[in-house]
Formats: sequence, C-alpha cells, structure tokens
Amino acid sequence: MKHFYKNIFLILTFLVFVPKFSHSEIIKKIEISGNERISSETIKMFTKTNIGENINNKDLNEILKRIYDSTFFEDVKVSIKENILKIVVLENPLVENVEIKGPKAKKIVEELKKNLQVKARTSYNEISFLKDKKKITEILKQKGYFFSKVDVIVENLSDNKVNLIYNVETGDKAKIKKISFIGDKIFKDRKLRSIIVSEEYKFWKFISGKKYLNQNLISLDERLLKNFYLNKGFYNVKINSSFARLINDTEFELIYNIIPNKRYSFNQISLNLPLDFEQKNFDDLNNFFGELKGKQYSLFTIEKILDEIDKIILDKEYKTLESKVDENVYEDKIDLTFTISEGKKYSIDRINIYGNNITQENVIRNQLLIDEGDEFNSILTAKSINNIKALNIFKSVNSEVIDNDDKSKIIDITIEEKATGEIMAGAGVGTDGTSFSFAVKENNYLGRGIGLTSELTVSEETIKGQLRVKNPNYKNSDKSVNFNVQSLETDRLTDSGYKTNKTGFGFGTSFEYQDDVIIGIGQDSFYEKIETNSSASTRQKAQAGNYWDTFLNIDLDYDKRNQKYKTSDGFRSFYAVNFPVISENNSLTNTYIFSFFEELYQDNVTKLSFYAKSSTSLTNDDIKLSERIFLPSHRLRGFVSGGVGPKDGNDFIGGNYASSLNIQTSIPQLLPNIQNMDVSMFLDAGNVWGVDYDSSLSDTNKIRSSIGIGVDWFTLVGPLSVSFSHPISKVDTDRTETFKFNLGTTF
Repeated sequence: MKHFYKNIFLILTFLVFVPKFSHSEIIKKIEISGNERISSETIKMFTKTNIGENINNKDLNEILKRIYDSTFFEDVKVSIKENILKIVVLENPLVENVEIKGPKAKKIVEELKKNLQVKARTSYNEISFLKDKKKITEILKQKGYFFSKVDVIVENLSDNKVNLIYNVETGDKAKIKKISFIGDKIFKDRKLRSIIVSEEYKFWKFISGKKYLNQNLISLDERLLKNFYLNKGFYNVKINSSFARLINDTEFELIYNIIPNKRYSFNQISLNLPLDFEQKNFDDLNNFFGELKGKQYSLFTIEKILDEIDKIILDKEYKTLESKVDENVYEDKIDLTFTISEGKKYSIDRINIYGNNITQENVIRNQLLIDEGDEFNSILTAKSINNIKALNIFKSVNSEVIDNDDKSKIIDITIEEKATGEIMAGAGVGTDGTSFSFAVKENNYLGRGIGLTSELTVSEETIKGQLRVKNPNYKNSDKSVNFNVQSLETDRLTDSGYKTNKTGFGFGTSFEYQDDVIIGIGQDSFYEKIETNSSASTRQKAQAGNYWDTFLNIDLDYDKRNQKYKTSDGFRSFYAVNFPVISENNSLTNTYIFSFFEELYQDNVTKLSFYAKSSTSLTNDDIKLSERIFLPSHRLRGFVSGGVGPKDGNDFIGGNYASSLNIQTSIPQLLPNIQNMDVSMFLDAGNVWGVDYDSSLSDTNKIRSSIGIGVDWFTLVGPLSVSFSHPISKVDTDRTETFKFNLGTTF
C-alpha cells in the first residue's frame, strides 16, 4: 500500500511538471541545414543563442523572429529535440541584377538605383522590394513626375537567383499652371510670388525646374512665406494650407492659404548681463534698443541683434557664454528680453570630416575657427560651417555636435561634393553691337579648392583672352592668392583715333580684415602697343609706340548688403588705387563706388549709386590714351558709351576725371501680373572732363543728365534689358541714344 501511494505521487508530479520540462532544454548542439550562401556561423549569430543555454518555446519563437528579421530567408523552421537545436532555412533568392527601364535621363536612372535597398548581389526580400517600388514613385514626384507608373518583373534564374526589372513610365511633368494666394493676404500676389521658390509655368522658362510641382519646394515656400510675414510684423501669421488642384491632365493650380492676423510692434527691449560684464561694451546695442521701440516687429531684426551679441562675446573672448531671447506678447506689442548666461564648459575631443572624396581635408580644416583640444564654442562652430559653405565647391555642408562625455564633444562635418568643372558660352546683341564669350572653369583643382578659369570675350571694340588661378587657402592660411595672364586688344580708331594691344600678367592676395571688410593687394605688369590713325592729332600720334608698365593695386571692399542678388537693403563701399611702380607714363588711378539700397514701400526698392574715377600724372606728362577715362553707358544712360567728354577734333579721347550719380526706383506696380520682369525709373547724371595735354581742345564741365525707364525681362533666349532715356542736359558734341537694349544668354 505504501508503494502504491508512492507511485501515485510520482505520476501526479510527472503530470504537473513534465509539460514545462518538455519545452525547456539545455542546448548541447546546434544543427543548421538548408543554407547555401549564408554561413552557419552567421545564422548562429542571428539566433543570439549559445550552447549551454536553457531555452523554452518562447525562446524558440524569439530565435525564429531574429532569423526572419535578417531578411535573408524565405522560410525558417526552428525546433529542439534531445538537446539539439535544429534550424532549417530556405534562403531568399540572390539578386543577380537590377535594371531600371524607361527614363531617358541617365541621371534619373542613377539616382533611382542609388536609393534602392535591394541591389545586385543582395538577397531578394519582398518587404524591401515593395519599399523600393514606393521609393521610386516618391523620387519621381519630387522631380515633378506626379503621373508616373512603376511595373516590376521578377525574372527567376537558376541556382535560386533572380533579376529585378523596374519598368518606369515617368509620364509628363506636373506643371504649375497658376499660383494663387487666398485669405487676408494683405500683399499683392506678385510680391508673394517673388518670395516663394515655385514658379508658374511659362514657355520661356525652359531651363528652370521650379515650374513643376515639387512637394519639397512647396514646404520651402511655406517657410519662406511665414518668414516674410514675420519680418513684416505679423507675429501670429498662419499658412493654414498649401495644396495643389488638378486643372487638366498635366497642370495644377498651387494654392496657399494665408492668415496674417494683426501686425505687432516692438515695445520694451532689455538685456540681462552677467554681473562681471562691463556695461559699456553693450552701450551701442542698448541705444539701438531705444530706437526700435514702436517700430514694426521683425524676425530679421531679432536675428541681427543675436548676431551682434555673438560678435561682442567673441570680441571680448567670452567663450563659454550663450545668448537667448524671450518674448512677451500682449495686445499688439512685444517685449523682448535678451539674456547672456554662462554655459557649461566642454572641450572639443575630435573634429571628423566625411564625404571629401576629392577635396583635401586641409582645405576644409583651414576654414575652421576651432580646433581639437579647444574649448567648445557654438558661435565659432557655426561660423566655421559658414566659412566652408563660402568656398562654393560643395553641394551641401552639414554638421552635428555629439556629446562624447560630460566634459567633451565631438563635431562631425559631412560635406557633399559637387561637379567642379563648368563650360560656359554666351552671346549678346544690343545697340552697341554683338558680343560672344566662352569660358572653361575648374573650381576645385586637385581637390585643393583652387579655381582655374580660362575665358575668351569678343565684342565690337575688344578681343580679350584671360587665364586666372585663385587659391583661397594659400599655405593653409586664411588669405587667398591669385594669378592671371591676359591679352586685350581695344580698337577705338573710329571714335577715338587709336588702337591698343595690351598683354601681361598680374598676381595678388586678399583677406578679410574684419567682418564684411575685404582688403586686396596686387601687382599688374603689361606690355602695350598703341597705334593711331592718319587723322589723329599730333599729340595723339606722339603717344604711339610701345610701353612696359607695372602697377601696385590696393582695394578696400566694405559690403553690408543683405544679399548680392536682388539687393533690397544695405550698402556697399569700394575703393581701389593703382600706383605706378615701373612706368613710362607714371599715372595714378583712383576708383570709388558707393551703392545704397532701401525698400521704401513693400517691394519698391530704391538704389542710389555714386561712381568716381580719376587718372593723374605724377610727372606732369600726358595721360596715356589707353588710361584715360570714359563713362560706361550703364552709368550714364541716354548717352553712347564713350560718347561724352573731351574731344580732339572728331575723336573722343576720354578725360582725367569721371563721375556719375544714379538714382533708380523699382516700380513693379506698373506691370503687376507679369512675372520675371522688373520695371524701374531712373535719373542719371555724370560727366567726363579734364584734358591734360592741350587746353584748347573741346572740354566742358557741364553735367550731363537723363531720365528714363528701364525693363529687365527673362525671355526664352536669355535676359533682355531695355531702357528708354531722355537726355535733359547735354552739349552739342555728345553722342546720345534714346533707346538701348541688350539680349543674351549663357548655356
């Protein structure tokens, strides 16, 4: 009886515990079968399981999932029996080749292939394959092909291999037929269209890709519109929606819904400084705050203030400081509080540079204002990235700051190189005649950031050939050096009685003296031959002959424009002087140009430009004919280029001095519904004077002036510039022109 109860107990114990023990075993061996290309060791790595481990059914499921997640297998079976873990796999086919058919553009095919997950010599996986099909459609949409179709053929080969063939029908690009703005937009559509990147489709915009629907550009448009309204005082502006409405089979209307809300102005602006700061360093900034009170809110103004704070911090070497701004909004006013605080000190452990397959690393590092081992400074880091971008040899420059530990950081800089070679050709036709140009450029020679340019220009009066070399990082410094060789022939026999042929070379250097101030120093040496015709005066004929001249050039460029293209604010001041070093003529030349820009009302931009040039003999000799001064036609419209100033008989000989004043105001309201056209009114005044070799020659100090209207329009064959001018002050000997145009293009 005693044994009976003992047996019953053992049976019950077995029934309770055996289900658990039967699915939990210690692995003594791992057997893998079915694999052909993938090694058993690799599969074992996927399992994340080792001999000696105790596993159950749950563990088996995890192993199964891990092997499937590798994407190498079509089927997997996992089991354990008698302490042997058995894994049976069926490998996914190997992709022998991937082919994309349909797109004619080779660049599109290459880009599509580049973005595929499933490539040649990888395992075929249906999930990745479907993602690739979707990716192709997305890329084509970004390029404007909204109506594309993608069909895929999986071609089975022997030995468990396949070919993938993507048959792509791009279809026609989705054109932007119309761009509309709805809501209480305040500003005119023409102005808003000038802010965004997307453009309406016009037949002459055959080069631009912005006339096609592109979601990335639409997102950029939204940001640009929002920033525009923020800079105009609309603090709570909403770009509620932007959507495209299909008009016909290939054309869309792009619609932006804008709710600007009310306009805000600056009120109280204050600056919080650390106790150990000298207030006097920020006096100018505090005075500026007082001037801003009551003025229109502007995001750009806030950014300028933060930049100015950063400059002061750098100038005073407050390397561990940070600046921020807090905004307090009430009614239609905004209070600003700028706070400078001490940030946590970090050192720079490493600076890594990626993506420079062609460009030498020292070219990039030379633009850095920071170095490994330095104290980390976010301001200097940002300026360094901007310096790299300014080289203009990279498609993109991105940076990432990574916390290495609690005391140091790592800076990763990733660049994407762009094609460095360019071939350009151009042609122009105008009232002054025709012109042709051809140039070949290399912007990153030998990966050292060196620019090489070879160009030829031919016009009615001149033939010019030139070779230029520029190294922006001479001996890994922040100075640039340049060298040029040129030959210039100028034929003025008809209007001025002489012809000159000048051949020579020049070299120089330039560097940033301080923010926005560039200093250039150089030397030019030329051999020159001057010829005169039979009708030239005795004094002109006396200058015929050969000359060897060497000049020292110094220039100072102070540029505070908000942008170099379509400038709407700021100014630029430029001065240059040429000293004779070795010269048979010994003439000193000074040039000064000042330009001022201001947006007086919405997009009505006024430009004031002053130009002055002088040529003076240091030995009281006659100024050489080729160094006498003429006013170009764009500085005195209404008059032929070289058609004002002193005359020797019938020949315009130029003067010792020239100056002009130009006032121009854009008036887009005249043609509000026409894109890519700028209309302006202008007033020009100027003169050329000073005859150094014979006071009896025709010369007058009378100021010439003109008024007129100018139109710049981008057409099918290039930019067209037209001006209608009316001289209001002139002399009888002047050569005038009422109408002037120039039409040309580059390709």
